Amino acid sequence: QLQLVESGGGSVQPGGSLRLTCAASGFALGSYAVGWYRQAPGKEREGVACGPRGHSMTYAADSVKGRINISVDHIQNTAILEMNNLKPEDAGVYYCVVRCDYCSNYRCYNGQWGQGTQVTVSS
Repeated sequence: QLQLVESGGGSVQPGGSLRLTCAASGFALGSYAVGWYRQAPGKEREGVACGPRGHSMTYAADSVKGRINISVDHIQNTAILEMNNLKPEDAGVYYCVVRCDYCSNYRCYNGQWGQGTQVTVSS
């Protein structure tokens, strides 16, 4: 049975770093594309980054390009998002999306969603 557990959210100061994890069970993450979305209050959910199957690279939205890296720990079967130099506009609920069919323009399609984890950026 597929299960996803996201963790790592919380409060971060501007300029700080973030590390989110998405632990999967019931299937192997490495066989599929993995992506992350976020939703800020009052805004639509937006794609942040996607790593195609093999996870050798990250496609990132312009708003986070150069600050974000996503990866998969195959031993732990966990997707990881790391981002630095956080800005107030990075705040929101972050969702992992796994077992995606493909990445397109840093969005992960036809995957299964985690429950989301809240990230706050404030001093």
